[in-house]
Amino acid sequence: MTSGFGFELRAQDTQTAARLGRLTTRRGSVDTPCFMPVGTQGTVKGLTASQVKSSGARLILGNTYHLALRPGGERIARLGGLHQFMGWDDLILTDSGGFQIFSLSDRAKITEHGACFRSHIDGSQLELTPEGSIRIQEQLGSDIAMVLDHVVALPADRSLVELAMQRSTRWAERCLEAARDDCQAKFAIVQGGLDTQLRQASAESLTVLPFDGFAVGGLSVGEAPADMYRVIAETTPYLPADKPRYLMGVGRPIDLIEGIARGIDMFDCVMPTRNGRNALAFTGSGTLRLRNASHADDASPIEAGCPCLACRHSRAYLRHLFIAKEMLGPILLSHHNLTFYQRLMAEARKQIAAGTFSSWYAEQRSQLTET
Repeated sequence: MTSGFGFELRAQDTQTAARLGRLTTRRGSVDTPCFMPVGTQGTVKGLTASQVKSSGARLILGNTYHLALRPGGERIARLGGLHQFMGWDDLILTDSGGFQIFSLSDRAKITEHGACFRSHIDGSQLELTPEGSIRIQEQLGSDIAMVLDHVVALPADRSLVELAMQRSTRWAERCLEAARDDCQAKFAIVQGGLDTQLRQASAESLTVLPFDGFAVGGLSVGEAPADMYRVIAETTPYLPADKPRYLMGVGRPIDLIEGIARGIDMFDCVMPTRNGRNALAFTGSGTLRLRNASHADDASPIEAGCPCLACRHSRAYLRHLFIAKEMLGPILLSHHNLTFYQRLMAEARKQIAAGTFSSWYAEQRSQLTET
């Protein structure tokens, strides 16, 4: 176990697999279930660090691939590490660059040694190996580092999924061997596509290794939500109960609730900020598209009682900002959506602690629909 890292399981729902916990790193603690805003390039798009914190977030995500390309791991290390560089004094988890093997597959060549990318910025070559990914994450100084894994789009042939899963296990072992920072937690990533047997094999091969936490990876990459929920439910029983479980790159509010009910503790996704930049607001009763003319004379806030920056204004004003192409609109709506996600997580934690999660979960499933 990494020095300074721990996970305390505080409560479990009796009718679902929902868990209440506390994750502790060298820099501090965060209660789970939790949602991590995505700060791919050292910033959560459109928001200052203090605005992100005021949404309720305590743990954010950075990306090894993008930060290695620009400004570079060595430069960030010279400037005091990623926390100091971006002005964030709470927890940071860094993804390994494995997702870019999927998202930039047309620019990547994958071998057993690692992934060789052609930069989307200037076409230069970037080689990302398990050892290199860990080295960069140690330069960044994140509190939690993810292993490099091989992600494939779904659906895919079983042979390809199995090859990627087995490679991911070998890469995870190499990441552990390469690690030098005894205070940086390391999480492994379970792969296996939509195949229960492959997921089980992946989990069993990784959980015998001394990782601090385990992620369910390779989902939300083209499969139907029902398939994703099934895979989560079939995978979490094979993960240690005394270590955190992280569902990577997911997702919609309903996906978070479904994940929590199946035993997931941590989430991340670009959706709240990306949708916020495109005039879509999340609420407890579904989504609002603020460019719609129906909001032009609406003096009410997006959601009554919401403490975010956007809800200090009317829907009419917010719509005006987007129609006028004012940059304040995306900023305010991004803050609202992040605040909504954090409020949703806080309520889930409250319901688990009170023993009422199951009834609340049923209610949320009917309310969190598109409008």
